[in-house]
Amino acid sequence: MTRALYAPGSIYALLIALISVSPAFGQDGPGCPGMRGHGGPGMMGDSAHATDMRVFHQLFDHRTEIKRQVRLLQDGVETVTESTKPEVTQLLQTHVAAMLARVKEGRPIHQRDPLFAELFKNADRIEARHELTTGGVRVIETSKDAYVVKLLQAHAEVVSAFLANGMSEMMKNHPVPPR
Repeated sequence: MTRALYAPGSIYALLIALISVSPAFGQDGPGCPGMRGHGGPGMMGDSAHATDMRVFHQLFDHRTEIKRQVRLLQDGVETVTESTKPEVTQLLQTHVAAMLARVKEGRPIHQRDPLFAELFKNADRIEARHELTTGGVRVIETSKDAYVVKLLQAHAEVVSAFLANGMSEMMKNHPVPPR
């Protein structure tokens, strides 16, 4: 069972509001040229894919302004990801809401990476909740399945590596932990 700290419709309202109120973030940028205006199906056949990727790339552009804490739990992971820049805070909050919605709804992303593919294959065994913080978002992801716990913890490490290493890390395939 997934317990959320938000009303289901509020995720989409928040995403639409943040995207429409932040025109500067809707422009082509160094990390995401040519993405503006792509509202149709993305590379994964998902109409939200282009928007999600645009936010993802914008976070890469601002990765040096993001701080992340990861705490491994016996049954999962707790992360706090924040920025002192309000526009980056909005991006973080938008990204997390969109990714948790993808997991909950079974709409995978980044499937060429074995770790992400495996994580989405096991999405029905993930319990996730998040809360907005002043500078970003706190996420707690857990599972009763020991293998899925390993996947969650590996994913948390990879996200931290994305921030540390930038786009080159995203281009790598990340190994799936052993069962």
